[in-house]
Amino acid sequence: MPSPSNPDRLLPLLTDIPQSGEVLAARLGLGRVTVNTLAHRLLEDGLPLHITRAGYALAPGTPAPELVRRDGVLGAALRYLGTVGSTQDAARAWADDPADPAPHGAVVVAERQTGGRGRRGRAWTPTPGALTFSVLLRGAEEGGAAPLTLPELALMPLAAGVAVQAACGVGGLKWPNDLLAPDGRKLAGILLEADLRGEEARRAVLGIGLNVSGAPVGAAHLNELRPGVGRAQVLGDILTQLERWLRAPPAEILEAWAQVSVTLGRPVRVQTPRGPLEGVAERLDGGGSLIVQTAEGPHTVSAGDVELIGALDGGPAP
Repeated sequence: MPSPSNPDRLLPLLTDIPQSGEVLAARLGLGRVTVNTLAHRLLEDGLPLHITRAGYALAPGTPAPELVRRDGVLGAALRYLGTVGSTQDAARAWADDPADPAPHGAVVVAERQTGGRGRRGRAWTPTPGALTFSVLLRGAEEGGAAPLTLPELALMPLAAGVAVQAACGVGGLKWPNDLLAPDGRKLAGILLEADLRGEEARRAVLGIGLNVSGAPVGAAHLNELRPGVGRAQVLGDILTQLERWLRAPPAEILEAWAQVSVTLGRPVRVQTPRGPLEGVAERLDGGGSLIVQTAEGPHTVSAGDVELIGALDGGPAP
């Protein structure tokens, strides 16, 4: 149990409706001064907490557990944090906690990351207004529903992309892991990290970063396209969609991805481990790899960074 001076005692009681210090103090069995001290520690940790004469309240749309609608396994256990190294690492640490190990489907959401990362180890720092979270997916040996095989892992980022696009209701998917706004600016990115054992993984951590009400220079945010949508609502919608798409048959995932793709049928430049390729992105194969038709013939790309050549709807190419 958190000590009386630990602000984690206060956070689970907070919602987007102001509560007086007197009410919170009574619920915690603490003094009002202590409640105020804990609240300011939460502010220092990066949480969007409003302290007014009316009381203490989280900013509207904050993705705290009490404000996120979720009905399935994913997110049934949800931790909302202020500043972390990365939600990926926080999810792993929770999974390995001997006193309170995170179950399959546990979610970690954070306001700030000091060591966030994208694909291939690139540093990634979300801006205010971003929704940043990671989902723990355990294999069968660790209490998950089924083994996490290599073919399933290969399709997970595509399934997650379909889920994020469906939850947002806007944009298109760039292979392998980005959601773009209609004008080509980046809205969201996806990162899958797995702990492999031979042909299976004992667990995987799926990380998603979505610009909701703010974005870095050159990127887009969801409120530009869907004004007023809050992070709590979007997180609940994404978790609902993930419940469906992470269990969908491979053919259904590939078909759904192709329907909202902004990659297929376009000229692309792909940076691969073997060097750059340039051609037309024709299709995905059954394992989710990208088939690029070049002047020398078709090439199968299982890993790489795609640049779309030309513009989307008159906007800048990403």
